[in-house]
Amino acid sequence: MPEQLNERAALLLKKLVYSYISDGQPVGSKKLAEDADLNISSATVRNVMSGLEKKGLIIAPHTSAGRIPTEQGYRLFVDSMLEVEPLSRSLLSRLKQELDPDQNADILINHATQIVSELTHMAGIVTMPKVSQATLRHIEFLPLSDQRILAILVINEREVQNRVLHMQRSYTTEELHEASNFLNQNYMGMDIYDVREQLLQAMQRAREDIDATMKTVIEVAGVTFSESLQSNDEGYRVQGETNLVRYGESTDREHLSQLLELFDHKRELLGLLDRCIQAEGVKVFIGNEAGFKGLGDCSVVTAPYVFQGEPVGVLGVIGPARINYSMVIPVVDVTAKLLGEALNK
Repeated sequence: MPEQLNERAALLLKKLVYSYISDGQPVGSKKLAEDADLNISSATVRNVMSGLEKKGLIIAPHTSAGRIPTEQGYRLFVDSMLEVEPLSRSLLSRLKQELDPDQNADILINHATQIVSELTHMAGIVTMPKVSQATLRHIEFLPLSDQRILAILVINEREVQNRVLHMQRSYTTEELHEASNFLNQNYMGMDIYDVREQLLQAMQRAREDIDATMKTVIEVAGVTFSESLQSNDEGYRVQGETNLVRYGESTDREHLSQLLELFDHKRELLGLLDRCIQAEGVKVFIGNEAGFKGLGDCSVVTAPYVFQGEPVGVLGVIGPARINYSMVIPVVDVTAKLLGEALNK
């Protein structure tokens, strides 16, 4: 981080960043002098800009006469110059209505991601809850057409998961009722990972000497818990990638391409988001601060959401570095808090 800027230099850097965030155009000394309203000449502004450039805070893109912030310039701006805008009452009311706690966890998480994407015009991203234990409270199977079964699971205290299972044969209502009763009587209160493991062991021990009910249990429960565990391991979800295309008109197309390709780097991106789960409040990563190639001239803004007193996931947005931090940060922060509150209720 560069040494402390004097008041004039700090003000001009702040105005330059706000101007570039607003329209994506490099900022010239004349425009900056007008925006700053300091009653100083363009020549004086050029001198200050030269000093900011030497400190690595701004740079001239290509042959442009104007300047744009560098990664270091954005960081100084975010850390010490940013004026965050509080959310309006109407927006807060809308967020609370959208994140109605009567919805199940999956819908809540999708809504939260969609909300931050729509409000910020960026790509919304959320990691799936990393709940230390998924306890089976109740399970029920219902027959559907075309060799399908509806599995209804109650996990932990009140989370309901519905799974449509594609089976190798059809099952009668009576068969499925007996299988449900067996699982509820013998495995209620156990972690679903342990239930699946015990069923697999039972299948290996008794491949031939097994009654019809237990065979049905192993067949339908095996598929049910496999799909449940896969859904918990999907890592993260992204909504609104198409929002990023709007930045292509005023941003280097190579950077836009980098941004869209970023979502293919699943392991690296998930690693970055996982690092944010234990962080308090909002985290802002600008460019290379993310710690892996591919982020380029982009920013990630995240905030953790909490379930039963523990941070279990991260909600955030990804977009170009010239995002409106003043608006984006409180939107991400408040939405993550409301998502946690809704999940807890």
